[in-house]
Amino acid sequence: MDSVFTELHKKYHRDLFQFLFYMVKNREQAEDLIQEVYIRVLKSFKDFEGKSSEKTWLFSIARNVAIDHFRKQKGWKARLFKSFDWNRQQVKDTSDLPEEIILQNEKIRQLYNCLDVCTQDQKMVIIMRYLNGLSISETAEILGWTESKVKTTQHRSLNLLRRLMKGQDQEGGMQRYG
Repeated sequence: MDSVFTELHKKYHRDLFQFLFYMVKNREQAEDLIQEVYIRVLKSFKDFEGKSSEKTWLFSIARNVAIDHFRKQKGWKARLFKSFDWNRQQVKDTSDLPEEIILQNEKIRQLYNCLDVCTQDQKMVIIMRYLNGLSISETAEILGWTESKVKTTQHRSLNLLRRLMKGQDQEGGMQRYG
């Protein structure tokens, strides 16, 4: 079991932590939640039948841990994305000019602010699909939804985010990029 657990940790820790971090926007809380994920993995590994991939099984556990966390909090919707640490946001293409990096970071901040308007389901789909790079079928399996529901939720979420970002660009005097 130790070698299996070590292998799962090595393969998926970063993605699971990133998912939880984007959900709670607090590093310490994400660290606590990832520990809860590992506790649940250790307790339930004997029941894992292999009907899904290890990855979707682990993300399902992480999703449930996040939902349980929010249920325990009062007013979780207001705090869901309130405490994201913008100073740690990484820019993937370091060859950009400094001015371009500043503009990219502003668009990332704007996107995360717009996510506050989304429902919990919409946020989970956006985070799983675009930040964790999960497929539609993996996302559906993790959420216990049909692929059609994932596609519909994703479509509605993206449309909402586009409208919100366009509105912020116009109201805030920001230029539109991309």
